[in-house]
Formats: sequence, C-alpha cells, structure tokens
Amino acid sequence: MMEKVKATTVLAVAHNGEVAIGADGQATMGHTVAKNNVRKIRKLMNGKVVTGFAGSTADAFTLLERFEEKLNAYGGNMKRSAVELAKDWRTERYLQKLEAMLIAADKNELLIISGTGDVLEPENGVASVGSGSMYAQSAAMALKKHAPQLSAYDMVKEGLTIAADICIYTNHNFIIEKID
Repeated sequence: MMEKVKATTVLAVAHNGEVAIGADGQATMGHTVAKNNVRKIRKLMNGKVVTGFAGSTADAFTLLERFEEKLNAYGGNMKRSAVELAKDWRTERYLQKLEAMLIAADKNELLIISGTGDVLEPENGVASVGSGSMYAQSAAMALKKHAPQLSAYDMVKEGLTIAADICIYTNHNFIIEKID
C-alpha cells in the first residue's frame, strides 16, 4: 500500500445484501485543515458503481475519469475495468505519478484499486483506504460480527464515526451512499 495516501477515511461494507460506501469530508494541506466538506464519494454508471478515494483530489478525479472510461468500454464489468485501470496506472508514465487509492463498489462486489497494480477484493465484505482506514475497518468488522442486525449503511456510519474520533485527518462530515 502507498504510504503517502493519508488525510481521509473511506469505508465500504457489504452486508446482508446491501452495499454502502462513505467517506469523511476533511481535506488537509500538510498539517492544516484546508476544507471540511470535500465530497470523496462519486457515483458512476448512473449509480450502479460508487467509488470513494483517498489521496490527491486532482489525481483521484483523473483516475475516476479513466475508470469510468474502462467501465463503459467493458460493459460495466467492474472487476475487468479495475484490472485494466490498474494496468494502465502501473505502466503509463503520466498515471504513475498519481497519488490516490480508490474503492469501487457495485451491488455484487467491493474492490480496492491502487497505483501499485493491486486490485483487491476483501474476503470479509469490508474495504477501507486512507489514514483512518484501519480504525474504520476494525469497527466495521466488529459490527458485522457482533451487531449483524445493523445495515451496511449503519456500519459505514459507525465505522467512520469511530475513525473520526481517533484519526486527526478524519472529520465527522460524512457522505454515505448505498448502491442502487
């Protein structure tokens, strides 16, 4: 995983047939909070795919545009599109310098896509990236185990809340989306 990616928390949970993805809204420049309400969650393919990003906003938007092109080229096949994006990200000089990580989710799967060429599909239905990701992921995994009656949306909200309570690069201004 790229160590430079920090300053946010993105969490996705698949649980009981529901998929939700959310992120906090804090943007930092060095050790200063630059903005509190950044929208790091984006819907693609008319809401069939939802993505979240950590890292440089401009870099993430470049990758999201490229990912959407791949989704269109491969008929909405998210896994194939993610693999093709990861290949490009590793091999094209222009993309190699981009510092971001993505989570992509549709109704059937969660993927973490990185600039190192990784396309990871978490086994436990929980995916996270960013500086507060381990706090949010741990909380979501515990909730799946000990509070299975909660919805995926509620697990994402609580996981992000716990991360925001602990991680100085994560705030409580959440955007959470369920997959259509």
